[in-house]
Amino acid sequence: MNEQTKTITTDGNKGYRYRPVLYFAMAYLFTWIFWVPAIFLPEDISVVLMLLGLISPAVVSTVFIMTSGSEALKADLKAKIFGFYKVKWLNVLLSVIVFALIVVCSILLSLAFGQSADQFAFTSDFNFTGVGIAGALFTIIIASVLEEIGWKGYCEDSIGNYMNWFWESVIFGAIWSFWHFPLIFIQGTYQAGLMVNPLFVINFFVSAIPMGFIITWVYLASDRSILACIVFHLFVNFMQEKIAMTPETKCVETIVVFIATAIIVWVKRDMFFETRHIGRILET
Repeated sequence: MNEQTKTITTDGNKGYRYRPVLYFAMAYLFTWIFWVPAIFLPEDISVVLMLLGLISPAVVSTVFIMTSGSEALKADLKAKIFGFYKVKWLNVLLSVIVFALIVVCSILLSLAFGQSADQFAFTSDFNFTGVGIAGALFTIIIASVLEEIGWKGYCEDSIGNYMNWFWESVIFGAIWSFWHFPLIFIQGTYQAGLMVNPLFVINFFVSAIPMGFIITWVYLASDRSILACIVFHLFVNFMQEKIAMTPETKCVETIVVFIATAIIVWVKRDMFFETRHIGRILET
């Protein structure tokens, strides 16, 4: 990085320099330090460790911001969480409709591969066990809130500060996807249930990358609002858990998500490829 870029990166953000590599190292460390032991422990103990791991990125993000010495960064986090004025509710509604259409199209396409139309029904239970229905619903809600506070509170901006949002979405999607890796070995998790077929496991990790683009679209369209992302993430989690799609159909869904992502990126290409924000996120 040359001296001119350094000056733009630091001074443009009112004296603060984002540290994405350190953030990801800490987020992974303090998540996996709970999740890895959960692999070997009884389910009633592992569920507590999974919750602690889930909280970790939000805690790391908050610590990074509160100890940054940057009042601009602290004010930015507050506005992103509590700034209702930021949220473009019509765009949030559009994103929800887009994902609902993705689900519908995926199920319709799966019928050609011998899957059942019964997938349009709601399931009577959740895809992970050990916590009961109320506990599962609580987990979905808390996961949506905490993941977005963690990843949108610091993570995405720390990457986007150095590149356009297209490449930020690629990098974030890959890192966010692999963050879930220990869960495939923890009994009772949704990811562990996919281990019956390696293709289902691969599909889970691949699908997170185009979803990273969609959530970035939601984030940017509402002026970097965490609240908008929480609402969308909650809807996605609920649909993925309660709609009776088979694992085979979720493989089809990944293809549909890639197509939807390509359309969104093309329509919003100025959003994804502009570079005006680089080194100036806290100013914009």
